[in-house]
Amino acid sequence: MARKLRIQFPGAIYHVMSRGDRREDIFRDDLDRQSFIETLADACAKTDWQVHAFVLMPNHFHLVVETPQPNLVAGMKWFLGTYTARFNRRHKISGHVFAGRYKSLLVGGKGGYLRTVCDYVHLNPVRARMLTDGESVASFPWSSMRWIVGETAARPEWLRVERLFGESGIGRDDRAGRAEYARRVEARRATESDEDYRALRSGWCLGNEEFRQELLAKIDGAAGRSHFGGELIEAAEARAARIVDEELRRAVWAEAELTGRRKGDPVKLRIARRLRAETTVTLQWIATRLHMGTQSHLSHLLYWTKRGEQESTSPAEAKATARARTEMPAAIKMTRVRPLAKPAMKPLESSTATLPAKSPTAVAESAIPLTDPAGGGFDTSFD
Repeated sequence: MARKLRIQFPGAIYHVMSRGDRREDIFRDDLDRQSFIETLADACAKTDWQVHAFVLMPNHFHLVVETPQPNLVAGMKWFLGTYTARFNRRHKISGHVFAGRYKSLLVGGKGGYLRTVCDYVHLNPVRARMLTDGESVASFPWSSMRWIVGETAARPEWLRVERLFGESGIGRDDRAGRAEYARRVEARRATESDEDYRALRSGWCLGNEEFRQELLAKIDGAAGRSHFGGELIEAAEARAARIVDEELRRAVWAEAELTGRRKGDPVKLRIARRLRAETTVTLQWIATRLHMGTQSHLSHLLYWTKRGEQESTSPAEAKATARARTEMPAAIKMTRVRPLAKPAMKPLESSTATLPAKSPTAVAESAIPLTDPAGGGFDTSFD
């Protein structure tokens, strides 16, 4: 079954989200919500996860978690499976609680991206209109916000605020620092827009270009045949770009050479063939990157180059030989053969024609005798 590739490495930060099966509620009451938080605490104890933010909505949850060890997959399998078992046991039911596989987005640890994703998580109740204008974000009882800005004595050990405060420009986790963080979240509440979170909702990672390239290098070679996703396409294109740069250095070409050289230049063909052999980028990508014309023209060049190698000739010679085999010389072309004329049929004689008369003797010889030739006539003993 096709599935998204899970990228795991020590210190990775993920934004994880999962919905209820058929979009049904995953919490029926506050006891279920408390059970979910307790199960999350157990998962953190088993995996050493560090939670930066979370929120529990009626039919889904959001979680921002850092994994000191590359164990997101194993941890989420235990976490979701255990909560499902506890939920079903409590309500005396069976079956799935969550729909399919959870979604995970990698978050860069530098550049304020952690703060952006945590704001998105904490402001979910506002966007869902579960809070009135007069209620603060911290007043929502089922998110990490109330613990982050509350007294440290009530905060669980697995909930960390150091990195979040650092990205927000807050130097200390004291009463003034927590109040400042609450003020900044409320300010973000008043100014946020859908455009702020477009990359977070539709992308596979959230970070700067350096972070993105590091992830693409980790993906390269890790994907199997059953994996899919935009990150795999980007990883293939990044690998192809490295190969092009390597081949340009090998040929002692500047980037401008790709534009100035002809489409079928042998160096271009060599690079194109290597890209086809070592990457999964499309012909269109190769044709555009190497300035080799259209996709069909490049396909044509690659075919005749391979054909020429098989016949130990140049592509042009192989093409000419193939053309000669398919074109019949004019000297031996078949002329059109006329069908043979049918022989003239002799007309049949009329059925009324007079037959030649027979002699009396011939008639007598051909007549059927009416008596036994031995004499005495017919035997009448049977009468």
